[in-house]
Amino acid sequence: MRRLPVMLALFIICSAFGAAWAIRAPATYSTSARLLVENPRILESRDSSADSANEMLQVIEQQLMTRANLIDVANKLNVFGQNNTLSVDEKLDEMRANTTIRRTGGRDEATMMTVSFTSPDPRIAAAVVNEFTTLILGSNTRNRVGVAENRLAFFQQEVERLAQDLDGQNARILEFKRANADALPENLQYRQDRQSLLQERMARLESDLAVLQAQRAEMVRLFEQTGNVPSNAAPQTPEQQQLVALRAELNSVLGIYAEDSPRVRTLRNRIASAERAVQAQGNPADTANSGNSLLDVNLSQIDSRVSALQNEMAQANQELENLRASISATAANTIALGSLERDHQNIQDRYNAAVASLDQARQVERVETSAQGQRITVIEAASVPGQPSGPNRKKIALAGISLGLGLAGGFFALMELLNNAIRRPAELRSRFQITPLAVIPYIEGRAERRRRQAVLMAAILAVAIIIPLGLWGIHTQYMPLDILAQKIVTRLGLG
Repeated sequence: MRRLPVMLALFIICSAFGAAWAIRAPATYSTSARLLVENPRILESRDSSADSANEMLQVIEQQLMTRANLIDVANKLNVFGQNNTLSVDEKLDEMRANTTIRRTGGRDEATMMTVSFTSPDPRIAAAVVNEFTTLILGSNTRNRVGVAENRLAFFQQEVERLAQDLDGQNARILEFKRANADALPENLQYRQDRQSLLQERMARLESDLAVLQAQRAEMVRLFEQTGNVPSNAAPQTPEQQQLVALRAELNSVLGIYAEDSPRVRTLRNRIASAERAVQAQGNPADTANSGNSLLDVNLSQIDSRVSALQNEMAQANQELENLRASISATAANTIALGSLERDHQNIQDRYNAAVASLDQARQVERVETSAQGQRITVIEAASVPGQPSGPNRKKIALAGISLGLGLAGGFFALMELLNNAIRRPAELRSRFQITPLAVIPYIEGRAERRRRQAVLMAAILAVAIIIPLGLWGIHTQYMPLDILAQKIVTRLGLG
């Protein structure tokens, strides 16, 4: 009971402070706008997933809450009034504290964003939210169009670079093929077949040369032994063989056709031409004269055939050597050309991929510039609120009462813990191990009784006189009590 006045004082002070704060706290108004992330209307791509939409909203939120944006919005809309004394940092803190951004969405759910702002002026709250909405829509458009344009420019440069690399690689392959035209793998089969053909030809030429040399030696031996040369000993040239064949054909035709027939005249003309060719061959100038004209003619013919065969063999040998060298170099050229072609194929694959990506980037850029891709739309714009959203005056008043009760209880508990006086017989027994015979209560003196009675009378006078006088003064000098009570009830949210 002795501590009750202090406890009541703490309770009354805290409760009064909470009630005053609840009554005097200025009203705040909050409004919000809802935005929806729409899926692309034309193209469906990996960029339209819920994760990418949420990531896009996070980026836009960070861009919106930058220092420059918030200060610009506060200055543009005069959020803090004309005569405010807040610093720039304080304005920034207030803007961030009064702005609330919530994102919702998930798998198989629409991705949405809610932007709210709280201000003592409902019009300013609505204006700020609408300004935030405009900034979000503009930032989304700039971000998506900018990304599409940057992607398009990158792939255009990539296609041009790869096209130059492809042209350079084609030039290197062409230069290599020109430098190694005789030893390329694509004509290896032809050269191998040509080599086999030349080898067979060389064997035939060597056989013909051996026959001619043996025939010449036999002709010389017969001439030395007999002094005569057989008329048919010398080999006939192709022209001579053709002439003999034409004459034989003419003899067979004369038995059927007349002399003036076209076929006979044609054969005679061909025979005349063949005779002129045989006569034009003549005798070689470098043939040694043996004294026998027939032998000299035969030897000259044989030597001409031998010289022709030797020249032909030399050419064939030279071609075979070239073929062997080119075939030997083909293996190394195949490896080098394969490396060049692999590089060319790699560049070609990258070029094809870049062209495909460029085509997709062009489509995305057209879609974004025409606002047909993923975009943010306003479902519900911010409106001017008609009722205040805060503060919660009931909670403030209850918080003051709770604080008073807590302080009163804490004061009582603290005093009890700090009080070492003996107040009960049990404490006397436990502390001094003695048993009291009797307990004498506290006897109040005359002076103390008068003092207590004086305090009680003062409290009664205060309640009976001072409080009514104070209420009368408020009613007459400030505001009628009924109107004041109505305002208090309205402030507390009870009416």
